[in-house]
Amino acid sequence: GLGIRFLKHLSRTRLLVHLVDMGPLGKPVEDVKTIMNELASFSPELAQRERWLVLNKVDLLPPDERDRACDEVAGALGWQGPVFRISALSGEGTDALVQAVMVFIETAGE
Repeated sequence: GLGIRFLKHLSRTRLLVHLVDMGPLGKPVEDVKTIMNELASFSPELAQRERWLVLNKVDLLPPDERDRACDEVAGALGWQGPVFRISALSGEGTDALVQAVMVFIETAGE
């Protein structure tokens, strides 16, 4: 589990980012559902906070399967918020994610 101390820390944030492993051994849908259930059990308010889905390790997916695999994960989750596809290792997609987070932080207080 996430642990009570960590969950209390999350309650002070404006944005929750679900960083999930899209590599061959990852279970992205299961992982996100587990975290979502834990957030809801701890605090329904926290579970309703702005959340983004970040699909990591897309570089490990065959290029011709990336879009389908990422779309399947978002679809299986019924994800309504932003979805980012990144590779932390290569840096692919990370600039767009960082820029979007900065814009969110700068405008969230308005």
